[in-house]
Amino acid sequence: MEFNLEIWSKMQGIRCSWEIPMKGVVLAGGLGSRLNPLTKVTNKHLLPIYDKPMIYYPIQTLVNAGIQDILVVTGGKNAGEFLQLLGNGKDFGLKHVNYAYQEGEGGIAHALGLAEFFADGKPICVILADNIIETNICRAADDFRKQGKGAKIILKQVTDAVRFGVAEIKGDRIISIEEKPKFPKSDLAVIGIYFYDATVFEKIRRLKPSGRGELEITDVNNFYIEEGTLTYDKLDSWWTDAGTFESLLQANNLVAKTGANKMTRNAEPTVRATSGE
Repeated sequence: MEFNLEIWSKMQGIRCSWEIPMKGVVLAGGLGSRLNPLTKVTNKHLLPIYDKPMIYYPIQTLVNAGIQDILVVTGGKNAGEFLQLLGNGKDFGLKHVNYAYQEGEGGIAHALGLAEFFADGKPICVILADNIIETNICRAADDFRKQGKGAKIILKQVTDAVRFGVAEIKGDRIISIEEKPKFPKSDLAVIGIYFYDATVFEKIRRLKPSGRGELEITDVNNFYIEEGTLTYDKLDSWWTDAGTFESLLQANNLVAKTGANKMTRNAEPTVRATSGE
């Protein structure tokens, strides 16, 4: 009998809603220059993490959360390799995968802006293609579906917060997010998994390039904080990006040791909280 993830999840008591449509966006652009020379001849997100290409993990994260309509945004000279590798998503039980091409390196928010036509007014879950998690985002996805508007981000305690966007928490609210701060106000990193309503694209159009010359996703999240519509979860299982040699090695070791994208009840995102007044 063919395995059915939805039926199995319900039997295990895991909440992964298929009733409320949500689309998924995987951002796989950039040159991956921090991983040179590994990225001289291929895109970073096509590098292996243990026994699978890196991009397999974020796609599986979306599929596990009940998301079947997925867009992959990529760029550079190796963009065609994603189509060759992923095809229409048969390896993930998908009927179709959509693709978009980002010219140059305009930043995460710029890449996300290319998904506006694909999103078609529906809520979206956005994941950076070098993000790998031990378990799943089912509860966070369902909470956002019920939230109905605004945005949700997932936070993780880290020891190297200077590498990430860092959230400042007051009570049960996020009051600010600072991108790669020299002196972090907390140890809570904003991992590369975001949930947005349709207003995200209007917010992206309001952005101005940062000092790095890019449109920053942190600025988008801060717009939602100003509105009082940003909520968050904390992830208590392991998470890593794979953007440096150290984190690439860590990702391989973690996946080899424990596996990734596990559908378990006892290691899902915890702490549902809000921002705003």
